[in-house]
Amino acid sequence: MTGFARASSTIVAGSLAWELKTVNGKGLDIRVRLPNGFDGLEPECRARIAAVIGRGTCHAVLLLQRPPQPPVVRIDEAILRGLIAAIDAATPPGAGVGRVTMDGLLGIRGVVDLTEPTEDPSVRATIDRAALDVLTITLGQLQTARVAEGSGLRSVLLAQLSDIAALTTAAEDAPGRGVEAVFDRLVEAVRGLIDAVPALDPNRLHQEAVMQAARADIREELDRLRIHHRAALDLITDGGIVGRKLDFLAQELGREANTLCAKSNDAALTGIGLDLRHRIEQFREQIQNLE
Repeated sequence: MTGFARASSTIVAGSLAWELKTVNGKGLDIRVRLPNGFDGLEPECRARIAAVIGRGTCHAVLLLQRPPQPPVVRIDEAILRGLIAAIDAATPPGAGVGRVTMDGLLGIRGVVDLTEPTEDPSVRATIDRAALDVLTITLGQLQTARVAEGSGLRSVLLAQLSDIAALTTAAEDAPGRGVEAVFDRLVEAVRGLIDAVPALDPNRLHQEAVMQAARADIREELDRLRIHHRAALDLITDGGIVGRKLDFLAQELGREANTLCAKSNDAALTGIGLDLRHRIEQFREQIQNLE
């Protein structure tokens, strides 16, 4: 299911915000992006997201804004004094060699060391707690958006299931699958065979007629269509994480509709079967948006 949420909070000398976005997916794929130095939060962030989202791809981004901290400058005075002493010893008086400048000495590797300022552990712990608290708030907003979308999809899916049930009933009531209609078609087929092959064995014709009647019977397909329809309706009514189960039922519905079309030897019944396949495919496409 798709959804987006953003929540922010003020922290010590700055602010942080979470942005969460979910898109459709067959499984659960959590992608967390954190600022440098916050990698230790990733396991807990993933656990909190997985507790709320059961299916789909979730992009989670932590945005951190803090004023820049100047680096700590440390001059190694021992190295600096040693360099000055070495230069004085190597340059005899009156040699005409210019004396080195301080900026030149400071540019020598190892004399000046720039390091990032050390953060107070208590301040960092406060920021970590705030980041997790805001993540929980953002997840609540995301879930609210996803539930609202799910409510709309529920109405769409129920309407599609209603169409599937109506078409199943229409297939069951189709005049072309009635006993008399099947009998008439078999009689015409047998007449054609007798005209083509007058010496055809009547017993063999009878066996062929029985086999054709059996192949044309769609009672089992209709029963399974109703069973799968009922199961899908119960899942949608009960709610919860049902996307994968509904996807399986949609495949089974499609399989039965295909068999119905393959067995049908009546144009009207075949038309109903094709409409049924189309509705089931639409139903399955919408299921891909569910968790």
